[in-house]
Amino acid sequence: MRAKLSYALTAAVLLVYFVLVGSRGVMLIKAGTLLTVTFGVSVLILPVIGVWFLWKNTEFVRKANALAAELDAEGGLPVDELKRTPSGRIDRDSADEVFARRKAETEDAPEDWRSWFRLAVAYHDARDTPRARKAMQRAISLREATR
Repeated sequence: MRAKLSYALTAAVLLVYFVLVGSRGVMLIKAGTLLTVTFGVSVLILPVIGVWFLWKNTEFVRKANALAAELDAEGGLPVDELKRTPSGRIDRDSADEVFARRKAETEDAPEDWRSWFRLAVAYHDARDTPRARKAMQRAISLREATR
């Protein structure tokens, strides 16, 4: 719940920022000189890119959460079997061990979105966020293909 609240707050702050930047871009365009119009258009591009990026990330999170809910309903969510340090961080060797099993599971069933979801969780636990995101995107696309 805390992560959802943080995400919503960050998204709201970004949207306010995009509106403020966009209004400055419009003000520059209204000034009407070649220089201010050029700057105004440039300034307007940034909020457009930002809104697109925020939308894509929100869609990704929504779809990943939907997969998690579906997998939870099936009883297929990965069990947290990771060892932790006294400070609560995941032990690297433990994460690597679980990752190896999840990778083998995915290699055995490369078209199963469930195995890709579990692999994404294992990548995340191993602190490899870019690969975790790619594995989750693969799980989402496999799930959407079966609907």
